[in-house]
Amino acid sequence: MATPKFNSKSPTIRRILKEAAEISSSPSPDYTATPLETDLFEWHFTLRGPPRSAFAEGIYHGRIVLPPTYPLRPPMFRFSTPSGRFEANREICLSISGHHEETWQPAWGVRTALVALRAFMETDAQGQIGGLNSADAVRRRLAVESRGWACAACGGRSNEDILREVEAECQRLDAEEQGAKDEKRRREEVEVPAELRMGFRDEMMAKTKAGNAAAGRAPTTTTTTAAVTEEEIDTAHLAEGFVQTAPMPPARPGQGVPQPTRTIPLPGPQAPVAAQWPTTNHQQHHHPVANADVPMWIDYAIMVLVGLLIAMLLKILTGY
Repeated sequence: MATPKFNSKSPTIRRILKEAAEISSSPSPDYTATPLETDLFEWHFTLRGPPRSAFAEGIYHGRIVLPPTYPLRPPMFRFSTPSGRFEANREICLSISGHHEETWQPAWGVRTALVALRAFMETDAQGQIGGLNSADAVRRRLAVESRGWACAACGGRSNEDILREVEAECQRLDAEEQGAKDEKRRREEVEVPAELRMGFRDEMMAKTKAGNAAAGRAPTTTTTTAAVTEEEIDTAHLAEGFVQTAPMPPARPGQGVPQPTRTIPLPGPQAPVAAQWPTTNHQQHHHPVANADVPMWIDYAIMVLVGLLIAMLLKILTGY
């Protein structure tokens, strides 16, 4: 039966509609209940007999009548299906029924009442109103017969058909819930956290900038991790582990021997700066270096010619 729709500000109506929606959205394969379309205060329930008992094979039907001040006052219950435990079509005396208002708690509801009804079926009647103490054989026979019992107010469906529909709905909801859990687990297994993706991108961009600076190229701007090429990543690794040195300039005649240069790496992406030790005037004047391109005998010949010219000049000046 479809849940009736009412628009009321009454706390009782809101409570009844809330309970009806909760039972519909979170069904149980062992029981169900819903209000009539024409009367929110009359509910029809169908429940399975408690397991490991004479009622285990039975499916029973009944009515719940809510008072106008529900949930401040308890509902009344009666079974429509013969069970051998409760009289059919008679209000029964239970601690959750209107016969014992002193034990009722407003926090309880229809679902609580259905669970209590199943539990009360295994208890001894002990002279309670509407209670029966039938033999187990009678109860087992009535249990089998109860499965085909049909309620005209519930569309003429049998008790077994009603619970079969509820079981199918429970299986559908369980499958959807399991599918949602499996999908969530798959996403958690394969999805890379956004923080990790951002950290990897920033690291690759920093290495790319360092590689570009070491190679003398302009900085490369990348917006995604896929834009970082293998060449740029390799260049970044080379820039981390090696420092390039500046070449030594060739010596010129008349200069001292240039000292070897030393490379001083600077922090950050700057290129290494070559620093040269200064040479002194003493080294420049007292340690001439012969040009490696001129043969040595030419130097000696020049020195002999210069000596002869000086001797001839002295002879002319002195008259010898």
